[in-house]
Amino acid sequence: MSVLDMCSCQDDFCQSFRTAPPPDGAYGRGHRCIPLDAPWPGYLVLDVVHEEIMYVEVLYRAPLD
Repeated sequence: MSVLDMCSCQDDFCQSFRTAPPPDGAYGRGHRCIPLDAPWPGYLVLDVVHEEIMYVEVLYRAPLD
């Protein structure tokens, strides 16, 4: 898995990124969100479609290196 694109929302608490091209509209069938226990304060959530990680939500975390 590699980073395809960083989130463009420009919220100061967001460091989310895409690992696959975005869909036209919603992800649809086969989509699920998997919240993980982050090893740091904040949120880490995977958006998965048919077992492929599409988007990684990284919220309220100190800046990534």
